[in-house]
Amino acid sequence: MQVGVIGASGYSGEALVRLLVGHPDVQLRLVTSRRWVGQSLKAMMPVLHGKLSDLEVQASNPQELVQHDEIDCFFLALPHGVSSTFARLLVKTGKRVIDLSADFRLNAAERYQEYYGSVHPDKELLGKAVYVLPELCPEGWQSAPLIACPGCYPTAILLALIPLLREGLVKPQGIVCNALSGVSGAGKKEEEALLFCERAENATAYGIPKHRHLSEIEERLSQAAGEPVRVQFNPHLVPMRRGILATITVRRHNATLAALYDCWKTYYQKAPFVSLLPSGTFPASASLVGTNFIDLAAVEDNRTDSFVITVALDNLIKGAAGQAIQIMNLWSGFPETTGLC
Repeated sequence: MQVGVIGASGYSGEALVRLLVGHPDVQLRLVTSRRWVGQSLKAMMPVLHGKLSDLEVQASNPQELVQHDEIDCFFLALPHGVSSTFARLLVKTGKRVIDLSADFRLNAAERYQEYYGSVHPDKELLGKAVYVLPELCPEGWQSAPLIACPGCYPTAILLALIPLLREGLVKPQGIVCNALSGVSGAGKKEEEALLFCERAENATAYGIPKHRHLSEIEERLSQAAGEPVRVQFNPHLVPMRRGILATITVRRHNATLAALYDCWKTYYQKAPFVSLLPSGTFPASASLVGTNFIDLAAVEDNRTDSFVITVALDNLIKGAAGQAIQIMNLWSGFPETTGLC
């Protein structure tokens, strides 16, 4: 299958390129970047060491991209508000599109405007997009022309909580999530707060109380619970390059720790990238760097009648590029782990 990556010079775009170059069933035919247009892929990503060294970086121009009839699937690794312009034209010409931005992650355009501060750029296409968390795919998702790839924080929290809320093992009220992200989660941009001297030896909270990912988290958890869910979501930026670590406190609903683990095992017994760690051990972000795996573990706190769940993943792989390729594999009939293990 022949694919293209639009916006290949960001952190998620670079991770996509590196994974796609090594995918045995895929040929990377096109990469775009406004900054590197006209230069070789080798110049943009020296780490590839000669692979596809003759591939030239193209301009990110949606009118020109639709002329590439040979490409079957496009990955959009673009900022929110920008992806929709590309998605509209590509979908219209019959291309499969996997969008890593936030443009199509929410069901409600009003919620998008509330959290992202602007009117949704394409309400009509929003109604045709399908949000796909590979381990919890909705029925019939393969027929959609456009797939919305979940965000990094939501991936960690949703995989931990959706099965438990669906089965009524935890209460939908009083959920608290403290989450830590590596600096790459902020994207590749020039900001004083992201400079090395600002981030080294420095951990800070941010985006409280309404981080943008909260909209996605609450929408999906409410669907799972069958009632409105409100989450106290407290994200933090920590001095590491990549990784997500989340600690989630939920009130149990007449459930034992064994029942929680049994629920996870039932939902994820055929999920190759979900790893359940024994209670009393705790996921570590460094263990997941460069992989598409996610580690889950839980302990019970009888003093507060709660479960404390810990989750870790690589924000650029399972939280972005790897998950997008996992979706592509399932969408195209390849083994789910192809190019990822």
